[in-house]
Order: sequence, then structure tokens, then C-alpha cells
Amino acid sequence: MVWKELATETADPEQVVLEAEPCRRLSHTFTPEWAKANGIDDETLARLSAERRSKVTFEIEDLGEELVKLTVVHDGFEPGSTVRGMIQHGWPALLAGLKTLLETGETLPEPQ
Repeated sequence: MVWKELATETADPEQVVLEAEPCRRLSHTFTPEWAKANGIDDETLARLSAERRSKVTFEIEDLGEELVKLTVVHDGFEPGSTVRGMIQHGWPALLAGLKTLLETGETLPEPQ
């Protein structure tokens, strides 16, 4: 599985699709490769790489009348996980940006 985001590409043999049901559900392993593309220091990257791979699941529920509900669950963390600490603010920001884009057609401004 390869993620393409702006000018970066995230690929890792351990980043795999675990479950896919078109228009309904996608579950995949989460690997630390994203950190390399986002300027994470080598020490933190080593800690991320040593952790067990966590899992991200996206579930879309049809609510009718052109409405859907998106649920994102990121789980499978080890106690004291470095990944968990790093993503706890990342997912809300990403989902807020997605919501804004879908509702307005515009992206959120870049943080200053």
C-alpha cells in the first residue's frame, strides 16, 4: 500500500490493507514511514520503528439524504506508545480539514 500526499510518497512492506469493503470500510496497518517525510528526528524515528504496527480503520455509514458518517479508529498501540502520543492531535486536525473541504470546497489555511 502506498500513500501519496502532496509531494511525498509513503511506502513500507509492513503497511498493508487488512480489510477493504468499497464505500464502507478500510483498515490498514500504520507504519512510521510517514515520519520520514515529515522531518521527524532520527531518535524518534528509531522509537517509532521499534513499536508494533498499529491499525487504522475508516468506516463510512450512509445516513441518507446525501449524508454520511465517517468514523476513524486508530488502535493496537503498545503501552507508552510513541506513535499514539504523536497522532493524538494529527487525526483531529486531518479530519477537521477533510470536513471543511467537503462542506466548503476550500482547504483550511496552513498553520502559521
